[in-house]
Amino acid sequence: MNNSNLNVLVEEKRSLLKHFAGKFTTDPDEKEDLIQETLIRALKSIDDFIKHPKLMSWLYVIMKNVYINQYRKAKRTSDIHETYIDLESYNTIEANKSENKFVSDDIEKAMCSLSEENYQIFRLFLEGYKYHEIASYFGMPEGTVKTRIHMTRKKLQKQLKVYRIL
Repeated sequence: MNNSNLNVLVEEKRSLLKHFAGKFTTDPDEKEDLIQETLIRALKSIDDFIKHPKLMSWLYVIMKNVYINQYRKAKRTSDIHETYIDLESYNTIEANKSENKFVSDDIEKAMCSLSEENYQIFRLFLEGYKYHEIASYFGMPEGTVKTRIHMTRKKLQKQLKVYRIL
């Protein structure tokens, strides 16, 4: 299939994809992002895209998964922000600014005690990346990434146990 035929196929399916996107969101920008991400993922498997007998069902599943992944990433980010907002409101009540500095320094010291690779893996996890995304970035098995994140969390919990809120 040449590029012009592929473009025609994509344009034919775009209106149906727009309809599908409307089931997930009403924001026009989010709809367009959802359509584009779906097409990008579908075109990564171009042979499936061209020859798939139930193309629209396949594209719908891709779109649904893209939406769910974006929702989960946004939820994790939101949870992290809420945690920090709660901490900020807690910190504004405190009169002792030097205590906050000690806490911040201890967290930074604990993070610096990690190996560079584990630090980068944990940082990506905190930013909301999925295990398989981190694994492919570092070229290692997903199970290794899960283990490293788990061990890093345990190590940080142990180092920062004095700040644990009961």
